Amino acid sequence: VQLQASGGGLVQAGGSLRLSCAASGRTFSGYSVGWFRQTPGKEREFVVAVMWAGTSTNSADSVKGRFTISRDNARNTVILQMNSLKPEDTAVYYCAATRGRADLDRLSTYSYWGQGTLVTVSS
Repeated sequence: VQLQASGGGLVQAGGSLRLSCAASGRTFSGYSVGWFRQTPGKEREFVVAVMWAGTSTNSADSVKGRFTISRDNARNTVILQMNSLKPEDTAVYYCAATRGRADLDRLSTYSYWGQGTLVTVSS
């Protein structure tokens, strides 16, 4: 499956952005999907994930209450809604997909990765 992340940009602190992860090549419905982010010199870190059926989500403590993940399997798309953005949210955001059902916060769980989209939050 091929993934395409989009929706990044520049936003002021306190603002919102909506990232999209579109899948092609195969139906998205059998895959769990996660979002990760990375800043220069740091390891890629987990942000949020959704199970293949969309019935369960998991998120990092740093984004709980601010970021929401949802999916539309009919459109082969996963959405990351980011609210109350902070300067420390600035990073390149990547979406990833896996057939797995556990350890969705681990990089090694994922077999497919999108190219990343840059989010910049100004103070």
